[in-house]
Amino acid sequence: MFGKNKPSQSEIDGVQYRRAKLWQIILYACNGFVGMSVYSLIGMASYSASIGYGISTIVVGYILTGTRILDAVTDPLLAFLYDKVNTRFGKLRVLLVGGFAVEAVALLCMFNFMSSKGFGVVMFTLLYVVYVIGYTITNMTAQTIPAIMTNDPKQRPLIGVWTTAFNYLVPMTMMIVLNMVLLPMFGGQYNQAFLSTACWVCIGMGAVGIILVCIGVSAFDKPENFTGVSNKREPLKIKDMVSVLKGNRPLQCYIVAQATDKLATQTNSQSIINTLLFGIVIGNMGIATTLQAVSMLPSILFAILGARYAGKVGSKKTIVTWSTISMVVAVVTVLFFVVIDPKQIAVMGPMMIIYVILNLALSGSMMCVTTGSTAFMADVIDYELDRSGKYVPAVVTGVYSLIDKIVSAFGATIATACVALIGYTATLPQPGDEMTTALFWMTMFVKFGMPILGWLATLAAMRFCKLSKTEMVEVQKRIAEKKAAAVQEVAKENLK
Repeated sequence: MFGKNKPSQSEIDGVQYRRAKLWQIILYACNGFVGMSVYSLIGMASYSASIGYGISTIVVGYILTGTRILDAVTDPLLAFLYDKVNTRFGKLRVLLVGGFAVEAVALLCMFNFMSSKGFGVVMFTLLYVVYVIGYTITNMTAQTIPAIMTNDPKQRPLIGVWTTAFNYLVPMTMMIVLNMVLLPMFGGQYNQAFLSTACWVCIGMGAVGIILVCIGVSAFDKPENFTGVSNKREPLKIKDMVSVLKGNRPLQCYIVAQATDKLATQTNSQSIINTLLFGIVIGNMGIATTLQAVSMLPSILFAILGARYAGKVGSKKTIVTWSTISMVVAVVTVLFFVVIDPKQIAVMGPMMIIYVILNLALSGSMMCVTTGSTAFMADVIDYELDRSGKYVPAVVTGVYSLIDKIVSAFGATIATACVALIGYTATLPQPGDEMTTALFWMTMFVKFGMPILGWLATLAAMRFCKLSKTEMVEVQKRIAEKKAAAVQEVAKENLK
């Protein structure tokens, strides 16, 4: 029923934009059901490795690190599969369903069918590799969809709003279901029975999400939406990937901006860094959970604000403006920690209220950066179509993801190295440890200083990017003119 609805059109700035209906955007955003439910499950992979396969914690770490590198390598390789798949059932839906089926089977075997059956490290590693392949197919395909659904600069940020909402709500829901409902049913222990049941719940949630996403994108899953601006169809080559990386300046700027931000986030979100801040500097680990719950609704509201701002001024300016605001708030937060006794934050009173406000302001401004970045990736894909004449969304997202994941993979290493520099070489930080001057400043550096460096890199990169809102209007005009010329060329050939 839904699939028969055609994308709507609107003319803004002299450009005939294609637009998605609101229900289509919402259903696409249900990809959060897929990604976040699987994320909740794979977070327990170390328990499955230990309980079901008898693998030590250290070996699990090696496996997860190695497969993360594999994950990065497979991202650009998906572009070749993406280019080849053209069926009467579409491209997007086949890849989404096929990828999810692969990862679902791998996870069911990892957590259920093969677990606690006498298999060891080899079987677990193979299943994890298969999961990574399936995840890559589903996730990378999903990343190409926003650029296909709409090229309206006022609507593209809206996709980020709904995606953000589900990315907050689904993990929160899964945490309640898994930890407050299922875990007590199995004696409050991470045992094989709990892991098997949790797997079925998460896979079921993901399956619902895949179905909803497929319904949402069905109207766009047509061959004409995957062609370039010429009538020639050439198979994808390795040199196309090299060309994209070398010739697409906005993509280069985006990679620098996102990779540095992601590296900072991956580093300061490590549990040992949170222990430094909340368990030692502030002296109350419970505040971390409270802040996460309190910031959920404001973050969604900030995402809406960021989307409206991006619709008015463009994705690039949104990233620049809110990165600057984030940097200022982070500096103010560090100064706040310097002039007060941080232990007062743990006590209900003015210091706690001020810190909560600063935390909300920081998380909210970062959410606006994320909203702008989501729309900017779609702009980068369209820029490549205008630049090269080829529509290669999977190549653009794959090249970006390869570099981004390799860089961000060092987050845990950096966090470990930082705590080692302040004396934690044989043990890890524990709540209640003594706060030293070195520990305080290292915490400030990792938690706030690294993001500031990331935002500085973003501002520097965006100075070399000319993909403003005005330029994007010209990009869309040129794409429309080239496609119209190609249509006229076909018409002339048919008349001969």
